Amino acid sequence: MTPEEVRDRLHLERQIEKAFYLAGKALLELRDRRLYRSTHKTFEEYCRDRFGHSRQKSNYLIAAVDVFDNLTTIGCQNLPEDLTTNNLQILPTNERQIRPLTKLEPDQQRDVWQQAVTEAGNKAPSGKIVKDIIERLKEKPLFKASDFCQVGDVFVVTRLEEKEREYNGCWAIALQLNEFTVEVAMHDGKLIVKPENLNKIDSPEAQQQLPLLKERIWRLRNCGELDRVAYTVLESLGRQTYLTPVSEGLLRWLEEYYGIDKES
Repeated sequence: MTPEEVRDRLHLERQIEKAFYLAGKALLELRDRRLYRSTHKTFEEYCRDRFGHSRQKSNYLIAAVDVFDNLTTIGCQNLPEDLTTNNLQILPTNERQIRPLTKLEPDQQRDVWQQAVTEAGNKAPSGKIVKDIIERLKEKPLFKASDFCQVGDVFVVTRLEEKEREYNGCWAIALQLNEFTVEVAMHDGKLIVKPENLNKIDSPEAQQQLPLLKERIWRLRNCGELDRVAYTVLESLGRQTYLTPVSEGLLRWLEEYYGIDKES
């Protein structure tokens, strides 16, 4: 498709996604301004006669407005711009998907939604997925990220499940602290994890070296298509909390081969 067609598609898709949101906004104004009063005594009667649904359904749509507005503040949570070709944010497409979020605090809403998107394979999750995540959170004590670490701290990732388990044993660097989750930089992009999935590395050498190692790996990954062996080496370096003479030599050779200046 042409760039114009791609833009048009995105615009139209966003209009469809916002259908329930626009309905909730309209109902909110109708209710608050009592614009139903010329024909009906109550908002409940108006909704039933005009739209064929209950007052509860209207309340669900109205409540979804605040949640949707809150979720749009997340921004894209995919890989950094230099590591991805798709920076589109995943937003709800119907009210039922975010109904379970209405009783949560704003930060919790964003954290749960991000986790639900991940579990759904980077697609808009079902309401069941969202509800199941909330139920699991109720079963476990939540650790505030700000009480657990600071931006720049380095860790080893542990006890991840499903498709993210491949990152178990990899190092990670704290980039942003949400209320109950931490956004971390990995060797191949970013990840949202809970504090209990992070084991802090206390080594001053690792604290100093890992951010530099991350930048060197990201520059290589961003320089173009790499040989399969090069990707294997970089993935292996994502599990090393320090560089041995051999691993430093391999990394330097790759930088020279692909024309990357490690000091740039």
